[in-house]
Amino acid sequence: MTNSFHPPVRTLMGPGPSDVNPRVLEALSRPTIGHLDPAFIQMMDETKELLQYAFQTDNKLTLPVSAPGSAGMETVFTNLLEPGDKVIVCQNGVFGSRMKENVERCSAEAIMVEDQWGCTVSVEKVEKALTENPDAKALAFVHAETSTGVRSDVKVLCELAAKNDCLSIVDAVTSLGGIELKVDDWGIDAIYSGTQKCLSCVPGLSPVSFSERAAKVIQNRKTKVQSWFLDLNLVMGYWGSDAKRSYHHTAPVNSLYALHESLVILQEEGLENAWDRHALNYQAFAAGIEALGLSFVVEEDYRLPQLNAVSFPDSIDDASVRSALLNDYSLEIGAGLGALAGSVWRIGLMGFASNRKNVLFCLSALGNVLTDSGMDASSARATAAAKSVYSSQ
Repeated sequence: MTNSFHPPVRTLMGPGPSDVNPRVLEALSRPTIGHLDPAFIQMMDETKELLQYAFQTDNKLTLPVSAPGSAGMETVFTNLLEPGDKVIVCQNGVFGSRMKENVERCSAEAIMVEDQWGCTVSVEKVEKALTENPDAKALAFVHAETSTGVRSDVKVLCELAAKNDCLSIVDAVTSLGGIELKVDDWGIDAIYSGTQKCLSCVPGLSPVSFSERAAKVIQNRKTKVQSWFLDLNLVMGYWGSDAKRSYHHTAPVNSLYALHESLVILQEEGLENAWDRHALNYQAFAAGIEALGLSFVVEEDYRLPQLNAVSFPDSIDDASVRSALLNDYSLEIGAGLGALAGSVWRIGLMGFASNRKNVLFCLSALGNVLTDSGMDASSARATAAAKSVYSSQ
């Protein structure tokens, strides 16, 4: 007979999911009610308002897609694009390539602007691509590239898109709640994120938001959206603001309780305070990493405080270190992807996991494992460097 599943207790400091706040876990356990229950409808309205706060937008078309961040990506592309459209896609990591896949599956054309993995999106290359493709419908790029830990300049890129009469499409899966993000002030037309990163919610939902301009593009399509489930013209019958909601799908009721609670927690802390907390914990972590004799892939000005790509000497076996951290310390960090596979660790300080205790624990455990692997890596030196940063604040 199969027994109930009881997962081990881990400290999640990889690229996601991140540690879930206990308040969010408690919210998951609340009684399930119907997805058209008046009480649930009220919570849906509150969730939309809380997402507008998190995104810093007044966009009416703001909601959580009932599927993870990859479905949020697909929601944006399938609703905005039609066959024959041309999109300039920036790729400096794994998730730019996924944007390309979405564009092509919509029977649209992807014009690629490629930068080295670990480098920020080149504004000059984007400007050149826009000039050479005046008929482009949209400019798509990743704000916080999860595969490399690099940040790109959303404000400047969106200004370029607007100047060239293009829609701007932004991947904010790893940035929402972790670093500065201002949808309205920066002129973002379409954006998607995920719940399992800096919001410290369970995986499985994808917040999205569309400007009024983008919403009109969706409403005035010449062809049907290729996905029935993700067609926002239909979904808004359920998530819209009308008093009478029409059935579209059975929403993941308890997961939405969890998202609501995570957004309440973010509101209580204050968005700018959350950004500052992630920045401080990164600074302490970075000091400790350098004290261990390790280095970062990304230039300091473009690093993500919530996701760090840490390189290590060739003498260190990637998988052995991660395995030792997991088995001996119940600590999860992530492996490199694509061009960085086998040469970096992706270490997350996201949401609830971004705290002093985790920073010191990770540095200590990593130092011990590296020492066991034959590297001169002092845990005491690393934690002292991190504590020095904290004490100076």
